[in-house]
Amino acid sequence: MKNLISGILLDLFYPRRCPVCDKAVKPFGSLVCEECEPKMKYIRAPYCQKCGKELKDTRAVFCHDCAHREHAYDCGMALFAYQSVSDSIYRFKYRGRQEYAAYYGERMARILGKRILALRPDALVPVPIHEEKKRQRGYNQAEAIAGELGRILQIPVETKLIKRVRKTKPMKDLSAQERQNNLKRAFKICQNDVKLNTIIIIDDIYTTGSTIDAMARKLRQAGVKHIYFAALAVGKGM
Repeated sequence: MKNLISGILLDLFYPRRCPVCDKAVKPFGSLVCEECEPKMKYIRAPYCQKCGKELKDTRAVFCHDCAHREHAYDCGMALFAYQSVSDSIYRFKYRGRQEYAAYYGERMARILGKRILALRPDALVPVPIHEEKKRQRGYNQAEAIAGELGRILQIPVETKLIKRVRKTKPMKDLSAQERQNNLKRAFKICQNDVKLNTIIIIDDIYTTGSTIDAMARKLRQAGVKHIYFAALAVGKGM
């Protein structure tokens, strides 16, 4: 009860921002404005059976990327089409809107929850960011999403299993090969005895899969057998 009252008072003095329009959420107490919610475009079937991107060809099984490239993870899923949430994610990552994580996690649990639970994961593993970047930003956006998702679905969140030891370049303008080179030796397993059999990597954006692949290779070397991912949004790829 005390936490509930504290939360209500906090919302009164510092109104929660809508992850779409960035104004105070209406109605009060919601996670997103009622009129803004329809602007977020959810991924719909048919989608790639490997990475979860939407497919234009209803006869296709894989997207162009996955049909021409072997991935280190088993398969993945995504909630939104990136173009519809790009501004929201930008504010979430670079403008301190950590509060958006409550909406993101709730929607991922609502839309993707059954698929996630069907995989019987031992833990959710957020994509780590470099310590220097985390100090500058104040938080890891993937960790914030994983925390909300794990709380709702009651799945443990493992933040100390793997870390990013190289400060990599921004991936946005890199080619597929440059992304792979950029991520070489970027991650390190931090536990000597990894006892997880099935994990789901959590990230904000999936584009080509280079980051998920780099993590998956390290995790497989550590003994994790089944590796999936769930992303807030998925881009078009290369």
